[in-house]
Formats: sequence, structure tokens, C-alpha cells
Amino acid sequence: MKLHRVFVLFAAALCVAVSSVRAAETAAKRPITHEDLWLMKRVGAPVPSPDGKWAVFSVNEPAYDAKDASIDLWVKSLADDTPARRITFTKAGEGAVTWSPDSKTIAFVTRREGDEAPQIYFLNFADGGEAQRVTSLTLGARSPKFSPDGKKLLFVSDVYPGATDEEANKKAAKERKDRKYNARAYETFPPRFWMQWLDDKKAHLFVMDAVAGAKPRDLLAGTKLAELPGFGGSQGDDGQNLEAEWAPDNSGIVFGASTNRDESTRAPVYTQLYFLPVGGGEPQRLTNDKHSYGNLEFSADGKLLFCVTDPNTPDHVYDLARLATFPWPFEAAKKNVLTANLDRSVSRYALPEGTDRVYFTFEHAGIEQLHSIAYTGGEVRAEKSPATGTIGALQAGGTALVGLWDSATSPAEIYSFSGEPKRLTSFNVEKAAALDLTAVEHFDFKASDGMMVHNMIVKPAGFDASKKYPLFMVIHGGAANMWHDTFVLRWNYHLLAGSEYVLLLTDYKGSTGYGEAFARSIRLDPLKGPAQQLNEAADEAVRRFSFIDGTRLAAGGASYGGHLANWLQATTTRYKALISHAGEADLIMQWGTSDSTWGREVNSGGPIWGDSPVWRDQSPALQAGNKEKGTGFTTPILITVGELDYRVPVNNAYMWYALNHRLNTPAKLIVFPEAGHWILRGEDSRYFYSEVRGWLAKYLK
Repeated sequence: MKLHRVFVLFAAALCVAVSSVRAAETAAKRPITHEDLWLMKRVGAPVPSPDGKWAVFSVNEPAYDAKDASIDLWVKSLADDTPARRITFTKAGEGAVTWSPDSKTIAFVTRREGDEAPQIYFLNFADGGEAQRVTSLTLGARSPKFSPDGKKLLFVSDVYPGATDEEANKKAAKERKDRKYNARAYETFPPRFWMQWLDDKKAHLFVMDAVAGAKPRDLLAGTKLAELPGFGGSQGDDGQNLEAEWAPDNSGIVFGASTNRDESTRAPVYTQLYFLPVGGGEPQRLTNDKHSYGNLEFSADGKLLFCVTDPNTPDHVYDLARLATFPWPFEAAKKNVLTANLDRSVSRYALPEGTDRVYFTFEHAGIEQLHSIAYTGGEVRAEKSPATGTIGALQAGGTALVGLWDSATSPAEIYSFSGEPKRLTSFNVEKAAALDLTAVEHFDFKASDGMMVHNMIVKPAGFDASKKYPLFMVIHGGAANMWHDTFVLRWNYHLLAGSEYVLLLTDYKGSTGYGEAFARSIRLDPLKGPAQQLNEAADEAVRRFSFIDGTRLAAGGASYGGHLANWLQATTTRYKALISHAGEADLIMQWGTSDSTWGREVNSGGPIWGDSPVWRDQSPALQAGNKEKGTGFTTPILITVGELDYRVPVNNAYMWYALNHRLNTPAKLIVFPEAGHWILRGEDSRYFYSEVRGWLAKYLK
């Protein structure tokens, strides 16, 4: 008995000691600050060499003043544990990295001193030395790709209407620069996209010998295809992009292009595949349907063309992106959709050599892990992955498979996924270890409409289960999106939570990662149904977790999350505070002023002049009568917007602010003149976070 008592006392003392150590460890860590978040290095997607020995990637070293920031290229050996090293040392950022087939040369895009537009540069990786500019086009160059034999370089550049060579482009550029009036004129749609006004230039494919000073040839100049009014590529931040791949025998180019971009107000825009001989001529159409094809890549033996395809199903707002192959030489009738039985969209895929399996990731309940499937199809196999977090930017080189991995507690680093996942870089590991960052916790519940709804919660720094914390429900955008277990910059979970709040992250109906039907379910129900699930998620969190104070609830989000924040203000009084960034005020106004219309028409059940009640019944502004009923428009709301946002134009924020003033509801409007859809400047971001947290503190004390 005495011995037993001694053991019990010893065990109790040991438990106290362990608890004290853990408490001390937690106390040694501190809550994240905006400076911690903003100044962490941002690691870009790794590009492995064809021989599988190296990976090149960018590292963004941010600063609050943009002139003090830098983006340089780094390289990491995939054969040993030597640390990554920097290989460029300039203020200008480098991107669009690609390797020559012999793994001796890196091509990338940058805009260095003396460049009026971004150009392609070569860096001799084998011998070292300074990077050499390869292109000098008036309108710049982007998306470089070496031919399989390494002798030629394919890239994308823009051309003005009617310009068939560089001299014509140069002349047209000068005429525009010299004109005395300042106006934008349009006969095509859309006139603007995302965060930029569009112009009349079109993307073309160019080929040149892979040596500096060689003369590029515009492969699409004079073709009937490029002259079609609806011809174009996908629109990105750096302009239109024509995704293209070299044929395995160097004979030509396979590329994707749209020919009905001029119909985007009345039909889905679809991307078809074409083949263009390297010597020029009229492109040959390879596919002849109304699907879209992208993410092109050939198998190592050149016998299969891989792609991701979307069927553009009529009267649906969402389709799964599925992995497919075509035989090469091309036979459209032998298309094989590999993931036809997988009820998830393929995010990214890679084709490492030495195997007959394609590796890919997809979203599921907050995480993205690695999977594979045989070249011929069959069962999807789960591969070795971290148990939490998100795998992204997956790429293969030789037998090597690399990518990024991050989680809510771990900023992104380069990982090898050839076998057991292995971290290869440590740019932010030490800094993150000093911060009190709690892992996300998952839970599901069955909503009143019968759907299973997935959620994550984030606990505050210094969490004490005996305390009561206010709940801040953060609503993701999209709606075709999901909350990831990832390290977020724009709405960082832990910076929002601080030491004061529990965060609730709910994947409402319309979210991805739960199957095609779940994502499609918001057609004819864009706001009401999702908002009801959000309200029920808040109730469920209060019921499940005793540390949540059910009398102090707040909600907010951006883009579609802003739309839903506005709808919550219009239809419920349960929240003490709301935050709406880039939120729509009225469905009809958003249809007419945004950069896309057809998808909104499909989602709402027909044109605005039709008989669909959705346009009125689910427009947030038209619920203003709820104020008199006591069922809406009593919650104070913080409204923020970027003045250069063309996805959810600023007029929505102005209208919502005016409506709140008309209804005598406490509201604050913040307009960021230099921001678009996202707040990307450092000082603007710091101010945004301070205002959000100040608004929460004001109403959730």
C-alpha cells in the first residue's frame, strides 16, 4: 500500500510537471501579428528539372513598401539534403519558369531594366553566369516552352488587330501612345475582367530558335481561326493565355482556344483543342464538341495526351473537372475519361516517369491529398500524404514528384512526394514555431434540408476551455470553393481569431469538395439556402462547444462570402456584427455590371426580364422591408471594397452603404482606391485587418 501510494503521488507529480512544461511552452509562444503574417517569405511552385535532380522555385520576400520587396529564383537539389540556394538577385520578379530538355538551361519571364514589357530570359544552369534576354518584342512575351529536342522555343505574345509582324505591332503601339484623346471603346464583351480593363489585343503563339537574337514567327498570323471575332484564350492577370504543348516529335503545337468568346453573354465559352504545324498554316481542329479542355501534357513515351476536361453541362452552374486522355496521334473518338467515377474535381496532376500511373490531388472536406490512377483508368488509389493540410502545385520531373504543402499552422514549403512526403525547404518553419497557432478541428452536422455540412473551427491563441469566447463565422467566397486547412494571407484564420475569438469555417451548399450535386445545389437558391446552413452551423457550434458564447456571434466574408454577409444582415438579427468585403447588393445590378453574365443567368433561372422569381426574392437589397418586421437590417455592418474591383464592382458597396443609412442601421464604408477584388498592398492589408478586428471588438465586448 505504501509503495502504491508513493507511485500514485509520483505519477501525480509527474502529470503536474508535464502540464507545467506544456503550459510554459504555450506561454512562450505568442499570437500572430500582421507583421508576422505579411513578412513571411512566400514560396512559389517548384518546377523540377527533366532529369529529376533539381527544382527551381520563386521566393517572394515581401515588404510593406513595394519597392523594398523582391522575388527571386531559388534552386533545391532533389538528390540530397543540401540547402536551397538563390540563383537570381534582382528587384524585378521572375516567373513562368521552364527547363530545357537536357536540364541545362532555365527559361523564365521578367521585366528588367530597359524592358518596356516582360521578356523571356535564359539562365545557363549548368555553367552559371548572368541571365540573357532572348526576346525583345514590343508587347512582351510569356509562357515559354522548349521543344522536345531543345532547339526551339514556343511562347505567347499579344498582337494588335491586323498586325502580322513586329513592325506592325510597334507601329500600332506608337499610334496608341501618341493619340491625344483618352477613351476606351468596345464592340466585344466583356470590356473588363477581374481587376483590369481589356483592350483589342489578342494572344498569338510564337516560335523561335532557342538562342538569343533569333527572330520569332507568329504562327497564327493570317490564319482564319485567329481572325474569328470569338477567338481567344483564357483570361488571366497578365492577359490572355493560349495553353499549348509541343507535339512529341517536334512537328507542331497542340493548343486550346475558344472561338465563341463573343457569345459570353448568352452561352458558356468553351475551349477546344487544335494542332498547328511548326512551319505554320491553318490550325487543324482536333475536338468538335462543346466541352472545354486544358492542363495539357504528354506522357513520357508520347503516346497519350493528358488533359482536364469540363463538359459545360447546359443549365448547370458547376461541372466536375475530370482527368482524361487522348491517344497520340490524335483520335477524338478514343477519349478516355479516367476519373469518370470520382465525384470530385481534379485540382492538379503530374506524370512522373517510370510508372504507368498519373498522380493528382482533389479537394475533400478541407484538405487536399495525393492520389493516383492508372493511365488506362480504374480505381483511384490514395497515395502517401500528410494527414492534414493542402498539397498544391504538384509537378513531376523525371521520376521526381514535388509540390507545396501547407496547413493552417504551417506556411507553405517545398515537399517531395516520391514515396514518404518529405519537406525540402525551411523558409518559415522557425518563425511559425514561435507563434501560438492551433490546428483546425473538423466537424459535420446534418442540416435541416438533409445535407451533411462540413465545418472547421479555429481556437484563439492562449485558448482556455473554461472561458467563453465570441464566435466569428468567416464565410468563404466562390461559391465554388471550400475552406482549406491552409495558411491564408488575405483572411488568415489566426490573425482574425487573435486571443479573443473562436472562428467557424463552414462549407455551405455550393461549396466544392463534396461532390458535383452539392456544388450544383445553389442553382435557383444562390443565397437563401446557403445562409440557412450558415445559421444552423453557428447554432450547432454553440451546441457542441461549451467554450462558445452563443450570445456573441459575428459573421463576415469576401466576394460570395460578402454576398452572404449582406443576405444575413437582410434576413436575421442573430449576429452582433457583420463584415462584408466585395459583397453584392442586388442580383440584377451585379448581372449587369460584373465581368460575367451567363453563369449568373443560369444560376437565377433565366434572364432578368424573364419570370424567374430568384432575381427579386434573393436580391439582398430588396429585403429592406424586413427592417420594419424586425427580422433584418439591425446588425451593424462594416463594408469594404476595392475601387478597381470589376468582378463585384464598387457600386454594390455604395448601394449597400446607402441602404444601411436609409434604414438607420450602423454601418461603416471603407474604399481602397488602389485595390481590386483583393486587398494586396501591405499597408492596406494591415489597415483592413485592424478595422475588422476593431469592428468585432466594438460589438462583441
